[in-house]
Amino acid sequence: RAPLPVTVESSLRDRLPDPVELAAYFVVSEALTNVVKHASASEASVRLEREAATLRVTVTDDGVGGARITPESGLAGLRDRLEALDATLSIDSEANRGTTVCAFFSCGS
Repeated sequence: RAPLPVTVESSLRDRLPDPVELAAYFVVSEALTNVVKHASASEASVRLEREAATLRVTVTDDGVGGARITPESGLAGLRDRLEALDATLSIDSEANRGTTVCAFFSCGS
């Protein structure tokens, strides 16, 4: 239901542990919400990749960039929730080059 085209790619074959699936959903939801609210993007993509015991969730847009994790921001809250699951969040967002949000989860073998 996003107001811009969103491509979704996944190499997942099996279900993941419930806490990981839920957290991955929130990463995608928060990242796409930020794209719509702040990025002035024309498109976005979501990629889910599992390698061995790690899930990587990547959300990328072609917007204005400049996203930062600041206190009290949605990204800060997301980072904190992920850290509680021993997951990590990274943001790559140079001005005028879009934004890439990546989350890495341990999800067993």
